[in-house]
Amino acid sequence: MPDDFVVARNPETESTLPYLVRLPIGRQGIVLKARDTWPRTAKVYCHRAAGWPADVEVIERVPVRSCVRRGAAIDLVLDRGRENRSQFVITRIRGGREAIFWQTARTAKQARPNVGLPTSRASGLAELQILVDVHERYPYSFGHQQVSTQRRALPTGDYGVEVDGRLAAAVERKSLADLVSTLTSGRLKYVLADLATVPRAAVVVEDRYSAVFKLEWVRPSVAAEGLAECQVRWPTVPILFCETRALAQEWTYRFLAAAAVSTAEERLAEVVAASLPVGVALPPREPSTREVRRWAIDHGFAVPDRGRLRPEIWAAYADAQQSGT
Repeated sequence: MPDDFVVARNPETESTLPYLVRLPIGRQGIVLKARDTWPRTAKVYCHRAAGWPADVEVIERVPVRSCVRRGAAIDLVLDRGRENRSQFVITRIRGGREAIFWQTARTAKQARPNVGLPTSRASGLAELQILVDVHERYPYSFGHQQVSTQRRALPTGDYGVEVDGRLAAAVERKSLADLVSTLTSGRLKYVLADLATVPRAAVVVEDRYSAVFKLEWVRPSVAAEGLAECQVRWPTVPILFCETRALAQEWTYRFLAAAAVSTAEERLAEVVAASLPVGVALPPREPSTREVRRWAIDHGFAVPDRGRLRPEIWAAYADAQQSGT
């Protein structure tokens, strides 16, 4: 009978892979360092570990229905209703180095745009703090961006930035399954209504728009129609499909940074406008020859149809304006 599948915290605090997973293969099992506890939204990178530590904090222990190695892959089936099927793929990357990727059927199908993400600072900002809502279970790490994060209960959205103590922008993160679930239940309308109260807000989806038309548990036309209605009703809150989790994180970072810079510029403009003198009258506009000619004709002066007007006509017009006649 197969042993249990175990997930624990990696005692090596300096490691970039914070978890350990033990696969029940062989007498001692296979122990891997992992970046996450399950490939929920993207493939999880793993690396071989020296062994299972004697004293370790166990997070999960799940009975196994099947754990079989087939070529370069290990198929794992857990004895539970959800998040029960996954696969570990052993491959080689640049330089011939071994790499292990933990995936599910969903993450294996996820789009791979084959693009390199930029590392330059967004909007030229030297420092940016992104607020992460405390209810966000698997938040973006913004690992390769020049930002710091702070966990806080946000009034709306999963990520946001503050300027002068006020929420200037917010982003709601959605997987396609979560987006469709909130759409069909009606909760998406309330989410968009809350986001619309923020000066700048958006919903970012970690999938392609074309995936909407491949849904099996919801009619694609119903989902597409609902998204269109929401976008028309709340045009200030765009819904962006960003293909992958990595691209969605990059877009969120750039959007929040641009919003922070724009809001700061608007606040500065308000301060400058408030400091300008109030009540300074502008000099009166000089009348045109056409206006003076029309006035002269209306008041019985003989003036030519074209050309210059005599100085006395201009003087009479000026006297009339001063006297209000």
